[in-house]
Amino acid sequence: MTDRRDSLRVVVVGGGISGLATAWYLEKEAAARGLPRVVCSVLEKSGRLGGKVRTETVPTEAGPFVVEAGPDSFLAIQKPWALDLAREMGLSGRLLGTNDEARRIYVLSRGRPVQMPEGVMLLVPTKLSPFLLSPLISPLGKLRMGLDLVIPRRNGDEDEALGDFVARRMGWEALDKIAEPLLSGIYSAEVARQSLLATLPRFREMERKHGSLIRAMLADRRKGPRSGSGHERPTSMFTSFQGGTQELVGGLLEGLESEVRTDARVVALSPAASTGYAVRVVGDASSPVGAETIRADAVVLAVPAYVAAELLDAVSPAAAAALRSIRYVSTGTMSLAYREDASWSSALKRLRGFGILVPASEKRPINAITWSSTKFRHRAPAGHSLLRVFFGGSRSPRSMELEDGELLEVVRGELREIMGITNQPLFHRIYRCEKGNPQYDVGHLRRVETVESALPSNVLVTGSPYRGIGLPDCVLQAAETAARVLSELGDRRGERPCR
Repeated sequence: MTDRRDSLRVVVVGGGISGLATAWYLEKEAAARGLPRVVCSVLEKSGRLGGKVRTETVPTEAGPFVVEAGPDSFLAIQKPWALDLAREMGLSGRLLGTNDEARRIYVLSRGRPVQMPEGVMLLVPTKLSPFLLSPLISPLGKLRMGLDLVIPRRNGDEDEALGDFVARRMGWEALDKIAEPLLSGIYSAEVARQSLLATLPRFREMERKHGSLIRAMLADRRKGPRSGSGHERPTSMFTSFQGGTQELVGGLLEGLESEVRTDARVVALSPAASTGYAVRVVGDASSPVGAETIRADAVVLAVPAYVAAELLDAVSPAAAAALRSIRYVSTGTMSLAYREDASWSSALKRLRGFGILVPASEKRPINAITWSSTKFRHRAPAGHSLLRVFFGGSRSPRSMELEDGELLEVVRGELREIMGITNQPLFHRIYRCEKGNPQYDVGHLRRVETVESALPSNVLVTGSPYRGIGLPDCVLQAAETAARVLSELGDRRGERPCR
């Protein structure tokens, strides 16, 4: 059994962004508090680090394509935590904002792309003229959205399905054409089941404070830009890196002093003889270690909820049961590269923008299309385009069941019908994420509180299943988790931070 009693030993299970960022903040916070040396081990069962964050650079004769398997960016203004982490790691010079001069978003309506009216923010129109002239919403639908100004606010703190909230405030057409495709694309969720308080609590606050979403957004616009967090304010709502989001993973790995291991699968967690925990680790067939037990003062589970449940069965059945109540869906993406030759259709050129949202009511086998090389520079060589198609989840689950060849034909058929693309792609990449997307169903925060209250001492959970799915949310949770770990361990040893 590996045991280092001269130090505080923390084992982080999971080598995705949440696990790596937790280790980063453990090191940083321990140094700031003046606590004894913290020995941190990050154990990842697969052969690669980063979890859902994965970037593939595909070389071609024309130049490289930067293809994202997972998230292609992160919020930089409303949620600055990932941006702040990147700056702390010295990656400021690598940051890349979106090409906002080309920021056009389309919604598929009756089989054809219709541009989202300018000034729609968080599904709320803030500019009158573009909204009134847009064909996306019918005249009656626009009138119904305007009734948000006079509909009484709802009091109380109870959770509500996001779909019910939007339909109540803005009407069913706004839900179908704007909210459902936009928000389902972000959360891979069903708006009829999605928790308002766990995903967009700001909507409840807007209703409570202003009595209207429209009034709230107009008031927010009048305030002007918010100041940054001690840095120059980002000019783009979404930010990535020149070489893709994998650079965030690389920055963490370069800066960490902690032990980080791949092909290290944690198979059991049990209380140790005195205090702390025994963490049983098994390597893969090629691992020189084989099996071992690591003695840990604290354990952080930065893994999917259902994986954490298996590890907690023996030490906290109540926490394990609550973790299993968090639902998951499987999703996937396909990226396709094209040469913009003479056959590149004129109709497609007119559509050039950030992408196309596909409402569930269109009953398509895909959920959305992103024009990656228009959204960001450095994604495709000159004279070429890179598109990304989203599928799976609760909206097109059958697409996840298709073989790769069948899926390619389906996707190419959709691109031909929706965008007029008949070209043969130079290459394509398919990425499937089985049971990779936690669902924040109504009552999610109560489920999370049940999990956290049932966890044994010095065992913590963190990451996308709990209090936010995006990269900034995971970074924030990692920082908070690291602070809690060190506070609990410091209190147990009677130590206090140096001031």
